[in-house]
Amino acid sequence: MFLVRNLFSIYETLVLRRPLLALLFSLALIGWLASHIPNFKLDASADALVLEGDQSLKYYREISTRYASEDFLLVTYQPKQDLLSSPVLAELDKLRNDLASLEGVSSVTTILDVPLLASPQVSFDDVTDGKIGSLRNPAIDKALVRKELAQSPIYKNLLTSSDGQTTALQVNLVRDEKYYALQALRDQLREQQADKGSNPALEAELDEVIQQLRDHTVKANDKQSILVDKARAVIENYRDNATLFLGGVPMIATDMINFVKSDLVVFGIGIVTFIIVTMSVIFRHAVWVVLPLLSCVLSATFMLGLITLLDWRMTVISSNFVAILLIISLSIAIHLVVRYRELLAANPEQEQRELVKNATFLMIKPCIYTTLTTIVAFASLVVSGIRPVIDFGWMMTVGVTASLAITFIVLPTGLLLWGKPSSIPSNNSDSATTTRFAAFTEGHGSLILWGGALLAVLSVFGMSQLKVENRFIDYFHDTTEIYQGMEVIDAELGGTIPLEVIIDAAPEPEIDVIADNTVVDDGSFDEFDDDGFGDDDFSDDFADDEAVEPSYWFNRAGLNRIEQVHDYLDSLPETGKVLSLATPYKVLRTIASGVDDIQLALIQRALPEDINDILVHPYLNEEIDQTRITVRVMETSRTLRRDELLTQVRGHLVNELGFEEDQVHLTGMLVLYNNMLQSLYRSQILTLGAVFIAILAMFIVLFRSLSIALIALAPNILAAGMVLGGMGLAGIPLDIMTVTIAAISVGIAVDDTIHYVHRFRSEFAKDQNYLATMYRCHGSIGKAMFYTSVIIVIGFSVLALSNFNPSIYFGLLTGMAMFAALMGALLLLPQLLITFKPLGPNVELAKDQ
Repeated sequence: MFLVRNLFSIYETLVLRRPLLALLFSLALIGWLASHIPNFKLDASADALVLEGDQSLKYYREISTRYASEDFLLVTYQPKQDLLSSPVLAELDKLRNDLASLEGVSSVTTILDVPLLASPQVSFDDVTDGKIGSLRNPAIDKALVRKELAQSPIYKNLLTSSDGQTTALQVNLVRDEKYYALQALRDQLREQQADKGSNPALEAELDEVIQQLRDHTVKANDKQSILVDKARAVIENYRDNATLFLGGVPMIATDMINFVKSDLVVFGIGIVTFIIVTMSVIFRHAVWVVLPLLSCVLSATFMLGLITLLDWRMTVISSNFVAILLIISLSIAIHLVVRYRELLAANPEQEQRELVKNATFLMIKPCIYTTLTTIVAFASLVVSGIRPVIDFGWMMTVGVTASLAITFIVLPTGLLLWGKPSSIPSNNSDSATTTRFAAFTEGHGSLILWGGALLAVLSVFGMSQLKVENRFIDYFHDTTEIYQGMEVIDAELGGTIPLEVIIDAAPEPEIDVIADNTVVDDGSFDEFDDDGFGDDDFSDDFADDEAVEPSYWFNRAGLNRIEQVHDYLDSLPETGKVLSLATPYKVLRTIASGVDDIQLALIQRALPEDINDILVHPYLNEEIDQTRITVRVMETSRTLRRDELLTQVRGHLVNELGFEEDQVHLTGMLVLYNNMLQSLYRSQILTLGAVFIAILAMFIVLFRSLSIALIALAPNILAAGMVLGGMGLAGIPLDIMTVTIAAISVGIAVDDTIHYVHRFRSEFAKDQNYLATMYRCHGSIGKAMFYTSVIIVIGFSVLALSNFNPSIYFGLLTGMAMFAALMGALLLLPQLLITFKPLGPNVELAKDQ
């Protein structure tokens, strides 16, 4: 208490006695920070979908480097005429050339450019000599082309749809070698730091590399955004004769950044407008509109400037940051305003300085505690393991602290400079609604307790139905190009989300050696003798050439094993297009029946480099004898269960196909995204557990009573349970946004509990009667709780204007949590206090009182 009084004495000296100076200093600091806002940066990288420190991420990056592939945009093209008609092909070629001319595009792959092996059927010699045709040959038989595109293991559901009416143009982007080099260097330095421990030189080098990567990412995102805009402009010129959609990870990343920018503007304007209207309706005086609005706007401006200065990047996860901060700032301001108005109504003749001083002194303690509980809620998000969620937690932790400080500077100094309002509020005004809650509690206490118990049971059942599986496509409105493009690609062109199956060569078998060092022949080389190894023309040609290390996989035995995996993956209902070394192998068998290992080796060496780059290099690394099978998973499938699918695939390869556990690796964005989703439930439990333990500890310190602390915690546990249970019953999955709802809503909703119990204790001391105290609390602090909760509920509904569906869920579910918390604070909390009497025995009052 002594420390609090000392702090308030300092506050009174610096702020209340020098209001103009304090306000000008605050405005100057915030203005300086605001000058950095033009440099504000956004980030929509794939890191938003992965776990911090996920070992699968390290392997994914290793594979991405080993099978270096370019990012690409995908353009779906569905002409109004026949796809293979001459006018359509001419238009398609023109579109291809226009896209290829864009800066940042390395090449464009279309049905016009790919080698055709069955139009007509080419021979083995044609393949080795590179004599392969394409649709650019005017004399080519289009009937055969149509058949090949529909049936070829290579092109079916990849470049054309099964009905032959839709094709895809793959716009390959120039690989950003600097980005991958910086990323690899950063990871290498982090590993050194983990293995050898940190030192100043290593930390400085790592910080420099991280900053270089962040700066380069911003420039790369800007270039990528320009490229996507130009690609869209090109596509727009062709919409008269065809239906086109743009897809691909670069387009999604660009659109996500645009969503963040849009949400920041929409949420900001929406909340500010809402504040003006709401405060005008509730308090009907300019001072109660201007000063709370000023404190809210200055809080948001302070944080936007600070995160820009600190180079904190805004992501889709934190796009509602401004809206939440404005709402929390308004909540603090309303409690201060209501308390001041109560004192003004009770003491209309008192000097303005004394009124402001008393209001701030009475409210600063509960507001500090409510701010601390909110901070705990946001700080707990750091256990999520998801970098954007972690950053969001720290942003809001700093932001809530700044809001408290700014509100307690701007509002009191503003009141001192503005002067006492001309209209004096009545102590009984606007309390009719909240006193009805008190009357209901008095008359239906048992119903409230039984209703709370029933809601608790339903919440537990609902939480047992929670799931983490969701469709990425459902993050977006069905009117967005992301949604429509993914839907077309899934339905017509083989799926969207990549999964990679990596299989290493089996360990070398041990060779038995007898005492005289003679190798025991187990017959494993008979197959080569049966094929005439050493006595046919191919072996002669092969022997005359330079020695070649045989590939573990590029032979009949290896390719047959790959084909087993390929066909299994292709048979799964959740998978779309599967590509591997088995794909060209299937085609080769149609060209040369009975192809043997020597022919395979010759073909591999004789294939033109451009064909090798398409058919072999993406699926084989001969240096380490590793093969890669790529699968595109149907993200739009409503039966997709990622974790079950990955477990099923690994189990089949190991248990049914006989691969060793350490041979098989699953990677790709599907794996990384699944790891993130599977961590969410654990993260939610840890987050809520940390929040409730911290809040309980704060309640014990604040109220100095374990029984009161437990009673105060009960409505908040119920509110969190109702949100999570409601999500489970409604089938709303946990994802990168909804995982934060329970912790955040508890952190904000607990404010009502603190304010109510804090006032209840002070009012109870007057007459030691629980019912009378409840009525007085409902008529005073209850009004502020009602105003703030209603404002928060309606304010969060502004998030429904987002293009990002998780933001919509976040807004609506947080509003639901706040409503549940308000009902708990005005109904369940007072009834628990009346029932258990933690403040001592009840004193009956005379009827005339």
